[in-house]
Amino acid sequence: MLSDPDQRLRFFRRETDNEPRPRRPRRGVSLLPSLFTMGNMWCGYASIVYSLHHDYETAAPLIGIAYALDALDGRIARMTGTESDFGLQLDSLADVISFGIAPAVLSYAWGLQSLGRLGWAAGFMFVACAAMRLARFNVISAKGGDKRYYVGMPSPAAAAVPAATVFLYPYGLNDYRAALPALLMVLVPAALMVSTIRYRSFKDLDLRSRRSFRVLVIIAAGIVAFWTHPKAVLAIAAYAYLASGFIGLAWSRFRQPAPPAA
Repeated sequence: MLSDPDQRLRFFRRETDNEPRPRRPRRGVSLLPSLFTMGNMWCGYASIVYSLHHDYETAAPLIGIAYALDALDGRIARMTGTESDFGLQLDSLADVISFGIAPAVLSYAWGLQSLGRLGWAAGFMFVACAAMRLARFNVISAKGGDKRYYVGMPSPAAAAVPAATVFLYPYGLNDYRAALPALLMVLVPAALMVSTIRYRSFKDLDLRSRRSFRVLVIIAAGIVAFWTHPKAVLAIAAYAYLASGFIGLAWSRFRQPAPPAA
């Protein structure tokens, strides 16, 4: 037994020094997710600049690149153990620029400008709904909701609808009669962002399951289709995901059991 208090203290220090301590991520690794977030923000800003110069064929794909960077920053943060409240807030602010302001400016410069005040009012509705959608997502994530579904259409997917449409037809709409249907391209995704319709997140996709072979075949077919017809494939994918919320809602209501007869 160690009777001397100093001896006990030295023994305790030696024991604790030998215990493995959790390794902190290096400073460069902790900054990696934020670099992807800044890249996302830069793509949104560059898309706005190109839209103001009427270079829609360059502005639209930049929103798609921002989409890819936004999907990577969160995954990298989880893989490296560098998730933080600062990164979460920075990511939301970047998303407002890339998936709120950038697609609204792109849509307005491309076709809604001929509608005057109605055009810029529709663009502002898209920005406002994207901001509210991101704020609600942060609140739901903090409470720990169902990660399999999003409540409302995600803002990156909503921004993909006008971006893919403009990328498919980058020539612009100069006649207000042709621009009137383009209002739906902006207002429908805006309304879906603040709706309660559920959209699959695909975060629970497990490539180690028995269905992984089918998933890989579908991914390979998608890559081939994108390589041969990128504009058409992106437009089809954007509108298919938009419609998937309505299909899921109709399917869930169809599967509900009928109320018992009185």
